[in-house]
Amino acid sequence: MKRRDFLRTGAIMGASAAVSLKFNDLQASLLSNNIAVETAPDMVAVMGGEPEAMLDKALDALGGLKNFVKKGQKIVIKPNIGWDRTPELAGNTNPKLISALVKKCVEAGASKVTVFDHTCDDWRKCYASSGIEAAVKEAGGVIVPANDEKYYSKEVALPNGVSLKSVKIHDAMIEADAWINVPVLKNHGGAKLSCAMKNYMGIVWDRRFFHSNDLQQCIADVCTWDKKPVLNIVDSYRMMFQNGPQGKSASDVRMVKTLIVSKDIVAVDAAALQFFNQVKKLDLDAVGHIGIGQSMKLGTTDLNAINIKRIKI
Repeated sequence: MKRRDFLRTGAIMGASAAVSLKFNDLQASLLSNNIAVETAPDMVAVMGGEPEAMLDKALDALGGLKNFVKKGQKIVIKPNIGWDRTPELAGNTNPKLISALVKKCVEAGASKVTVFDHTCDDWRKCYASSGIEAAVKEAGGVIVPANDEKYYSKEVALPNGVSLKSVKIHDAMIEADAWINVPVLKNHGGAKLSCAMKNYMGIVWDRRFFHSNDLQQCIADVCTWDKKPVLNIVDSYRMMFQNGPQGKSASDVRMVKTLIVSKDIVAVDAAALQFFNQVKKLDLDAVGHIGIGQSMKLGTTDLNAINIKRIKI
C-alpha cells in the first residue's frame, strides 16, 4: 500500500467531499483539525509499526490505559476470532495486539481479563489457528468459549433498538466492569465492512435474526446496549480487502500496519472506512450501519468535527 493517503480528512458523507491527505503533511493535517497539543485527542491513528508499538503510541496519546481500565475491574477484551485462519490471512484480530493489550490490562490492575468470541467456524480451531488463545494465556488473561447458548448467554433489553428489541449476550460481557472492542478491519460480504460496530455480533448468540431482519439496522441496534466499550481499537496491521469475511488466500490481504483508536464507535468505523478506501473503493451508503449509528446518536461520521492525532512510526 502506498502511504500517500492516510485517514483522509473531510466529511465522509460523500466521496466527492473527501479531502486527500498526504502522509508527509502530518502537521498541516493536525492544524486543519484544530488540535491543541495539550488537548487529549478524540481519535488516534498510528501507522508504520508493529502491533505492540502502535498500541503503545496510541494509548500514550490518550493519557494511558489507566484512563480506561481501573484497578480491581473485571475486563473483557473482544477481538474477532470468528474464523479458522492463521494471522497472515487477516480474518481475525492480530494476536500480537491482543497479547499486548491483555498485558497492559493486567499491569493496570485488572482483577481478571477475559477474551472470547462467538465464532463462525469451530471455536477450538479458531482460537488455536488465530494464535489468540496462546497469546491470551501467555499474557495472563483467560480465554473462554462462547458457542453454547445454554451456558454462555443471557437476555438483555435494547429499548432503543429498531429491529432488535432484545438480544442474548455473553455472560462475560454482562459480568464485566468494562470492555474493550478490538476488531480487525476487513471486507465483509454481507455487511460490506467489518469493523468496530460489526464486531458486536460476536458478543450475541443468535446472529440468524440479524441476517433475516435488516442486517445493517440490527448491527446499529445491538450497539445501543447501555454497556458501551471504553475503547474501540481497530487492528489494520494486515487488511483483508476482498473475499471477506474469511478470505481465500494471501492475495486478499494487504500489509498496511495501521491502528485506529477512539471511544466513538461510529467515528472509528468512519475513519476505518476512509482508510479502507485507500486500498479498495467502498461507499458509506453501502455500509449502512455506520450512517444509521450516527442517526441513532451513537457517534459521528463527521471526522472534521473531532480531534484526530496522527502518528507515524
